[in-house]
Amino acid sequence: MRALTTSLFGVLAGLYLANVGISARDVGLVLAAGLAGAAVAATIATFAADRVGRRRFLLAASGLSVVGTVAFALASDPAVLAVAAFVGMLNGMGRDRGVALVLEQAALPSTTTDRGRTRVIAVYTMLQDLGHATGALLAGAPTLIERRWAFTGVAAQRATLLGCAAAGIVVLVLYARLGEVIERGRGASGVRVSPATRGILVRISALFALDGLGGGFLTTAMLAYFFFERFGAREDLVGALFFGARLMNALSHLAAARLAKRIGLVNTMVFTHVPSSLLLVTVAFAPSFPVAAVLFLLREGLVEMDVPTRQSYVFAVVAPEERTTASGVTNLVRLAAWAIAPAFAGALSTTSLFVPLVIGAGMKIGYDALLYIAFRSVRPPEER
Repeated sequence: MRALTTSLFGVLAGLYLANVGISARDVGLVLAAGLAGAAVAATIATFAADRVGRRRFLLAASGLSVVGTVAFALASDPAVLAVAAFVGMLNGMGRDRGVALVLEQAALPSTTTDRGRTRVIAVYTMLQDLGHATGALLAGAPTLIERRWAFTGVAAQRATLLGCAAAGIVVLVLYARLGEVIERGRGASGVRVSPATRGILVRISALFALDGLGGGFLTTAMLAYFFFERFGAREDLVGALFFGARLMNALSHLAAARLAKRIGLVNTMVFTHVPSSLLLVTVAFAPSFPVAAVLFLLREGLVEMDVPTRQSYVFAVVAPEERTTASGVTNLVRLAAWAIAPAFAGALSTTSLFVPLVIGAGMKIGYDALLYIAFRSVRPPEER
């Protein structure tokens, strides 16, 4: 449910901001504000969630998300939109990567064995992407609302965003009913880590920051903006495209778990990620929307295969009581990088729409090369 609302917002936000007259530069700033809010929340969770309780944190974050989404849906001034995005931790990436992910991921490894860890995380991320797919498909709702109730484009989009807020209330209810499973493996403090873990986290976090910076140039909202401005694609077409993309993502997660058993976690992360970045460059120069859509879907079939393997790898090389810290730190550096990049992507889009795509893809390829060099010899327990 949470992934559904995140995906729907990610696809619709860029189109909504364009329709209310926000410039490309301000679109980037508003999206950056939302990601900055998510980064602040992740920071607090990393250092405090294990002490005060993960479920309490999830309830508080979900409540703020509902408030921020309502304010965003009713606003049209860039400053107000930015504040609403920050408070609501609204994620223009279109993928569920916020504070809730930090805490849920920390709990998952304690529910299985070392050999089952990657598959459990793969199923979790697959379910997220099924939510992402549904949310992307629902991004076409404004078109249906316009036809059925004769709303204007902006009014129909606002009604859909308010629907996201209503779904957020459902998430609140579900968290309130969640049992003690979310507290499994919880440490007394979210900041104590061994020297060995600290060394691994410093190196891998620096690499994740580079990958996150590249990803910040490629938010779902900015990609939707690219398809809208470059090819004139409507909400329903863009929503259908991202629905297909998220289905490709979902299928790739289980494939990643199988592949990792054969060639290892680090090899799976790198050898699937590089081709996806090269495919993204071809999207930037596609001559038409159908060609760009096909290339984009091929890219999406590969780009997320590193997600369950990356998460599994991080939790494999730290102690159970260090997992909230590891999850928080590694997700935090990504969120911080994501928060920085959209403002630059928006500014670059004013000169050429394809430049952010090329820059983002280049950064990701650099990350893959450095990750392979740094960690190819650091094996998780099941690969030793």
